[in-house]
Amino acid sequence: MSYNISIQKTETSNLDKLDFNNIPLGTTFTDHMFICDYDNSEWTNPRIIPMGMIPTHPAAMALHYGQAIFEGMKATVDSDGNPMLFRAEDNANRLNFSADRMGMPNIPTELFVDGLKHLVDLDRQWIPPMNGSALYLRPFMYADEPFIGMRAATHYKFIIMASPAGPFFSKRIKLWAEKKFIRAAQGGTGEAKAAGNYAAAIRPTELAKAKGYDQVLWLDAVEHKYIQEVGTMNIFFKINDKFITPELDGCVLDGITRKSVIALLKDRGFEVTERKITIDEIREASKNGTLKEAFGTGTAVGIAYIQEIGLDGESIHVSHDSPVGIEINQRLNDIKTGKVEDKFGWMTKIDKQ
Repeated sequence: MSYNISIQKTETSNLDKLDFNNIPLGTTFTDHMFICDYDNSEWTNPRIIPMGMIPTHPAAMALHYGQAIFEGMKATVDSDGNPMLFRAEDNANRLNFSADRMGMPNIPTELFVDGLKHLVDLDRQWIPPMNGSALYLRPFMYADEPFIGMRAATHYKFIIMASPAGPFFSKRIKLWAEKKFIRAAQGGTGEAKAAGNYAAAIRPTELAKAKGYDQVLWLDAVEHKYIQEVGTMNIFFKINDKFITPELDGCVLDGITRKSVIALLKDRGFEVTERKITIDEIREASKNGTLKEAFGTGTAVGIAYIQEIGLDGESIHVSHDSPVGIEINQRLNDIKTGKVEDKFGWMTKIDKQ
């Protein structure tokens, strides 16, 4: 079904203040945002309004009990200037997966996608045209019911905002294998995109940066030996001619870029195995020369190459020879911009709404 979305356009655009060749990270937002309210067990009043502040009661339940989830995705333009969405329905499905885990209502996929289409169409001129750049989209949901008490809220807001973004991580990154703090445990919320997951990662990440590293390599909560994720990314290793990545065991996020990279690697003829991976296995592969490459994958970064991993006073070095991931990242970008055939059916062209 198609939703009746009301649109209130801004009277003054901020687009002329944006330098597309020097886009500040995460601080510049487009002229509009999409909002929808959940009340009386249904989503109502879908609307696009000028970007601005949102009145929030100090007893809003998200502020006290953490019912807040989000997604990250991108819009690009093809060679004809048409805005394109990448795997939008997959993001809708994952948002609803997170909502289920956090005791929050599902949002209809059609409403999720329609909101994206109308917002991106209205702010299409904000999409950076340069290679590796995109319009970053942040759909999120939070409990805004004013109530002090431990239960699921009955009122929520679903919002989509957009921010132009340049390429991320132009250099190889250094990781710190964390053995004190944890990101996720069995039965927890690690496989959901819950806001609290990221709050808990901030302090360990700052400590890793103080040691001279860029991101944390997260290990399991019990034995601190099984690799889970890197920073806010999934992770891949190439050992000999085969790729491995941690399995989805309840602690690892089911990344949209992760599953896309798996599909592209298999399409290139590589064997990709999803399984448990120990840090000792990676250390040994580095020592014997079979660790050919390692990279993180995520919406923001695409593919971020890993230079080394700090562990117990030593460094696990990663080979720099002919990385396949560079080719995969380029193909992913080419699919998103319509330069090569999208034989996987991942892209949605946004027509004038």
